Amino acid sequence: MGDRTIQLPEKVGRIIGTLQEHGYEAYAVGGCIRDSILGREPEDWDITTSAMPEETKALFDKTFDTGIQHGTITVLLEKEGFEVTTYRIDGKYEDSRHPKEVTFTRNLREDLLRRDFTINAMALNLRGELRDPFCGQSDLAAGVLRCVGEPERRFEEDALRILRGMRFASVLGLRVEEATAMGIHRCAPLLAQIAPERIAKELMGLLVGARADAVLREYPNVIGVFWPEILPMVGFDQRNRHHCYDVWEHTLHALSYTPPDPVVRCVMLLHDIGKPKTFTLDAEGHGHFRGHPLVSRDLSEEMLRRLKCSNAFCQIVTRLVEWHDRGICQDERTLRRALYSLGEQDLRRLLVIKRADNLAQSPAFRQRQAELDWAEKELARLLDEQACMSLRDLAVNGKDLTDMGLRGPEIGAMLETLLERVVDGELPNDSAVLLDTARQLRAYALARKDQVLGGK
Repeated sequence: MGDRTIQLPEKVGRIIGTLQEHGYEAYAVGGCIRDSILGREPEDWDITTSAMPEETKALFDKTFDTGIQHGTITVLLEKEGFEVTTYRIDGKYEDSRHPKEVTFTRNLREDLLRRDFTINAMALNLRGELRDPFCGQSDLAAGVLRCVGEPERRFEEDALRILRGMRFASVLGLRVEEATAMGIHRCAPLLAQIAPERIAKELMGLLVGARADAVLREYPNVIGVFWPEILPMVGFDQRNRHHCYDVWEHTLHALSYTPPDPVVRCVMLLHDIGKPKTFTLDAEGHGHFRGHPLVSRDLSEEMLRRLKCSNAFCQIVTRLVEWHDRGICQDERTLRRALYSLGEQDLRRLLVIKRADNLAQSPAFRQRQAELDWAEKELARLLDEQACMSLRDLAVNGKDLTDMGLRGPEIGAMLETLLERVVDGELPNDSAVLLDTARQLRAYALARKDQVLGGK
């Protein structure tokens, strides 16, 4: 994990080298250094320098003023952009997100002092010299997430750092240092001031981390600031022999059994969100949650819309939340129906969701794993056989029905009827059989119409 192994990209080296040749300090800084030390591929490379913005612009042919009021310009090298920011000291933060003003400085330490976490306050120059005044490298080695300076001040400056810290803990497998953890809890209400789109991005990043379940377990109050629907699940006793955990613990255990797919992880977080609202006790004192998938679906849609998630993401997540408790593994017909309704990708997701949901139940009731094994094998067989599951797979098309005399909406309705019967196994996907069935159905419909008109 030593800094000597870090290799700066060629273009980053050129920018830093140009600045150094003209008498300025320049370093690659922040997340790119953190990720390089961890052996991860950095998403981007940021550069910090003692040069003032206008001084930097004078050294390069193509630059853009991407955030010049905060000291940031973009240097364009062969159509690739790199942000270069002047060392700065942030002034007072007026919106829990952005400094009202900044002061430029020639001192690297003062610049690193304003950053969020020690692991993001490291800088490396072209000579391979690592500047790490707050021991970020040792924190990384120890697996610790620690704020630079006083945690509450860092979070009050920019409340999004709360979720960023939780994301780092989840994705990088870090333990949040005690004072930093206390700051997260105390400053959580400040997230109410943050744009929902920014919250959504950090939350989805957190959810796909390897330690998402552990981080969510530690900070439900933080999630509850923007999703208060989460809080009733915490400690909610299910009073049901199928469950050995309360609703929140069941949710977290189920989430831990899923792959890092943001759709699947989000479904797992929300699939039982409606349980507290639907809880009833029978005469024997056993808990039931009748209708909770539909309530969970409706709550999930409201919650995702609140964070301004895309329509496509909302539709996929809410549909899988609604389907998570449906029986689809009884026989080939029900599985074919599910494949027809959901499509291959979402049916595969649903099988993963159902498997995780069952693994998070009482051990005595995990026999559904065998049913899911069967469903996965059966799905593979149906796909191998290219089973008819969509209109494009159907052996007849709109032109065939037009030639038969159908017009307008009749064509689409007839094709859907034929497809449903093929999916259900009532008809083979054979053009002659399907056309004959279409003629019979049309003749029956015309006869019914004549009867109705005759009755008038």
